[in-house]
Amino acid sequence: MDLERLFRPKTVAVFGGREAAEVVRQCIRLGFPGEIWPVHPRHNKVAGRRCYRDISELPGAPDVSFIGVNRWQTIEIVAELRRIDGGGAVCYASGFSESEDGKQLQAELVQAAGNMPILGPNCYGLINYLDGALLWPDQHGGQRVKRGVALFTQSSNILLNLTMQTRGLPIAYVLALGNQAQTDVAHAIEAVVADDRVTAVGLHVEGFSDVQTLERASRLARDRHLPMVAIKAGSSVRGAGLALSHTASLAGSDQVADALLDRLGIARVRSLDSLIETLKLLHVHGPLSGSRIGSMSCSGGEAMLMADAAEGRDVSFPEFSSDQYQQVRETLSELVTVSNPLDYHTFNWNDEEKLYKTYRAMLSCGFDLSLLVLDFPRQDNCQWDTWHPAMNAIERAAQDTGQHTAILASLPENLPESTASDFINCGIAPLCGIEQALDAVEAAAKIGYLWRQAPPLMLPGVIAEIRQGSFIVDEWEGKAWLSELGLVVPRGRLVRSIEESVEAAGDIGFPVCVKACDVSLTHKSDQLAVTLNVSNEQQLRDSAERLLARYDRLIVEEMITDAVVELIIGVEHDPQVGPCMMLGTGGILVELLQDVQIVLLPARRSEFESALAKLRMMPLLKGFRGTSQGDTVALLDCLETLSSHILSATSSVSELDINPMLVRPLGKGVVAADVLLSQFHKPLSGRRDSV
Repeated sequence: MDLERLFRPKTVAVFGGREAAEVVRQCIRLGFPGEIWPVHPRHNKVAGRRCYRDISELPGAPDVSFIGVNRWQTIEIVAELRRIDGGGAVCYASGFSESEDGKQLQAELVQAAGNMPILGPNCYGLINYLDGALLWPDQHGGQRVKRGVALFTQSSNILLNLTMQTRGLPIAYVLALGNQAQTDVAHAIEAVVADDRVTAVGLHVEGFSDVQTLERASRLARDRHLPMVAIKAGSSVRGAGLALSHTASLAGSDQVADALLDRLGIARVRSLDSLIETLKLLHVHGPLSGSRIGSMSCSGGEAMLMADAAEGRDVSFPEFSSDQYQQVRETLSELVTVSNPLDYHTFNWNDEEKLYKTYRAMLSCGFDLSLLVLDFPRQDNCQWDTWHPAMNAIERAAQDTGQHTAILASLPENLPESTASDFINCGIAPLCGIEQALDAVEAAAKIGYLWRQAPPLMLPGVIAEIRQGSFIVDEWEGKAWLSELGLVVPRGRLVRSIEESVEAAGDIGFPVCVKACDVSLTHKSDQLAVTLNVSNEQQLRDSAERLLARYDRLIVEEMITDAVVELIIGVEHDPQVGPCMMLGTGGILVELLQDVQIVLLPARRSEFESALAKLRMMPLLKGFRGTSQGDTVALLDCLETLSSHILSATSSVSELDINPMLVRPLGKGVVAADVLLSQFHKPLSGRRDSV
């Protein structure tokens, strides 16, 4: 979809009354250099501009139109604009798919538009601060810029609020997507990738309507070195009914969203404050090569705030090498303790040259980002001249060293917008708020890390059958399926009596476990349908008798006694993203611990390794305090086997839980001790009686 004329128009048409008139006024205020064509059946002028009666009177086909009329007229005007080869339209009216009776109207709107791009409906539209083009029926807080970030969201009001920020963020584009009936966030990204005046993209998304298009757009952005950061709000639409498996309950839509954004190379933040600060950092410095921070302040209290705020984050304040320590030490009073974060005191506060030497020494240490904590006085009743030495010194040090540098005001109101803009012009990122600044560092470093990895494999898309229901198979059938794939399951036998249980245990050898086998058993421990570590015949008879009183069939199988760790491996088909695999700490405490990672399929072996490395149980897998090391090679082989089958054309897996997957010592492999399998097609039964 070509959005060139819509994003960078030379002619603008507006349809409607009050809202349309405001678009004309705001276009004039912003200095739009092109032609503005108001259209109204009764008015002669709108905001001082000649008014045309209808589309037939227009001098030509407008590059973009703002349509501020009711929903029925909107469809008619869109159809007419398409007929005369209009370049695109903003559909302001509401009452489409956001209401039940409007869904058909939205389908008619899309049909009327054809190949002509439309924004919305139910949206404010677009502002292009680079070229002065505006399709926006309200006030806004932005101004013309030569370079800046693009902001895209479904919510017009959030965009309006973001334009009102006074933190120095230069905004190039704002785009309200509304219902995304035709044009969505992926199309918007593709449109700005081609504009080298855009330095970063900020997203506020409620869901993912077309993951494949978004993936393609993200690759284009990565190739152009255009970083993106997002707030993901809301939850994915999930199937009706109670989630049966651990995977469905643990691999929630928010975790899938995290995995998707990582895969797309998009950093995620949780607040609008952090979004703004991250975009400023990216605008000035782009993605960071790491999250090693050098911090300077003239206050011990600020240094402690920095250290405390970093706790639990993926940032660090590295200690100085002996040479670095000495070069910083030489610039300071002997009463100052040299550390990172650094409290350099106020001995040299008014001495620009001495401050410059300290700042230069710190910046020369090669941190991924150097921060100077510096809050500014009020402009209305305080004097600024005593802050000039520090401002001049940090600007000189940043310029002379070429190192990534930022100013950090601990309180946002203590960094005036004009001062923030001046720092940006000097190549220094002006950040507001300690927590939000560290959010920005984490996000910028994450983008840098993701970009250094090999581009992920393309996502396969959503399987249509997921919406048509599925069938659960019992554990015996599930393990037969795993065996056919080549995975190892415990030696066992399906039995229907106490005597058959005893015979099976005799063949297998004690200890054994005894389980009820029934399709209704999704969590056997909760339903008291399993007995572990049965070590003799009498225990076996007692367990079998108890279970057979409630169930027709039992599984008697060997106990795996040398497991290093218990994992859960799950697969589900997310309705928006497609097949996902969940890896986590397994066993009966799986929901309590919630130590899981999501991997979107297909995935490389290195991606599985990375996901395992993030689990809290990873030290156990490596061998903790002298215990055996787990067979990670066999585990990764298993994950690749499962992934290949899930993605194959013959796969009928709807949902899968292997819990626990027992990882044995190095060289002994992995064993699937229990499985819950749900298939799209009703399975055949009675494949085997023993393993």
